[in-house]
Amino acid sequence: MQYIFAFLVGGAICFVGQILIDKTKLTPARILTGYVVAGVIISAVGLYQPLVDFAGAGASVPLCGFGHLMAQGVKTAVDQYGAIGILKGGLIAGSAGICSAIVFSLVASLLSKSKEK
Repeated sequence: MQYIFAFLVGGAICFVGQILIDKTKLTPARILTGYVVAGVIISAVGLYQPLVDFAGAGASVPLCGFGHLMAQGVKTAVDQYGAIGILKGGLIAGSAGICSAIVFSLVASLLSKSKEK
């Protein structure tokens, strides 16, 4: 049942993104940034953690889940380090995902051949 909830919630998040791409003049970069900011805002209000508890990876894997991760990291770091946690928290919480994105991008660039125009 958990897989079904993850699929439905993740699919709904992707569905909203696709509607935004098709029906608005927003660029994909702005939509992706909006998803991260929305995840931070929904997390700050306290509504995102119950969604993660309900849908698991369906809510934590999309970009709004990354915003939630950053917000929780900042909250934890501020409690632990004080004001400097505002700067450290998001990087500490998201470091594994950020590092993975950089490494996999490097590997993809090494394995693929660029096309000249």
